[in-house]
Amino acid sequence: MNIVYNTLKLHIDNVTETTFEPTALAVFRYQVQNNPLYQEFINLLGISVEEVTKIQQIPFLPIQFFKYHTIKTQEWLPEVVFTSSGTTLQNPSKHGVRSLDWYNQCAFKAFEAQYGALENYAVLALLPSYLEREGSSLVFMVEQFIKRSKNPYSGFFLYNTDELLQVLGQCQLKNQPVLLLGVTYALLDLAKEHPKALKNVVLMETGGMKGKRAEMTKTAIHAVLKNAFGLEQIHSEYGMTELLSQAYSKGNGLFEPSATMRVLIRETTDPLHLLPAQKTGGINVIDLANIDSCSFIATDDLGRSYEDGTFRVLGRFDASDLRGCNLLVGEEV
Repeated sequence: MNIVYNTLKLHIDNVTETTFEPTALAVFRYQVQNNPLYQEFINLLGISVEEVTKIQQIPFLPIQFFKYHTIKTQEWLPEVVFTSSGTTLQNPSKHGVRSLDWYNQCAFKAFEAQYGALENYAVLALLPSYLEREGSSLVFMVEQFIKRSKNPYSGFFLYNTDELLQVLGQCQLKNQPVLLLGVTYALLDLAKEHPKALKNVVLMETGGMKGKRAEMTKTAIHAVLKNAFGLEQIHSEYGMTELLSQAYSKGNGLFEPSATMRVLIRETTDPLHLLPAQKTGGINVIDLANIDSCSFIATDDLGRSYEDGTFRVLGRFDASDLRGCNLLVGEEV
């Protein structure tokens, strides 16, 4: 079995647009065979594995399962367990990660494929709500970005706005490219209290309002941030506790998934029926990097996919829990 596992990881690590579908089908069969919960889910649906010959036929596990079950393919001990944020009355999702080296490898490749080497940036993180709890996958990922950047200006700033502004100023003077990644409400506070034209900065928002502000559309948020900081585009990151892959938007509202990730859109009233491009429905994510848990997740997010593989996030199902990485209220475009 280790030979099969190692072969699959090698294929995932080198996946291309051409090899994505056969690799996904191989991962599907592997997980049905070695993940008891996913196997039971497939059996209860009456799905014959042999009849699944294209990715559109693969059933997606509802993301809520991560709240109540341990999702593992094969037996292993996690190096870390990531947890979703939420109120004390909510049961958080829990996602064990078998290998942090694998997590880092996938996260680095996803970011650097779109933005270039992290060593080119000073990575500045404004993630107060995430730093104040344990188990955040976002904090872990950004911490690894900071380490990989090897830049003396990189770091977390929590509520230390004065230090952040000082570091930003130094980077501006030295023409040092900056990745400023912040939880949305904290970036809006920064924009209100310290508007300043920024150059050579990738400003990336993630994480929503965390109950600190009234919800706003992405368009409205980006307009405020653009105006305050004199930037042409505001970037966004799409990821979650239950996934190992990420997608990034460079300001046009369209997310481009990493090589190990693909989004399909399902009918909201029939989760087994997929919709064509440009139709709005529930977001299903294929995350090949999630080989150790489940690579086929039906999220609580609403969105729309396009022929080129990009997708747009339009909000969440009404009954979904509010979470730290929950998506902002979207609008039709």
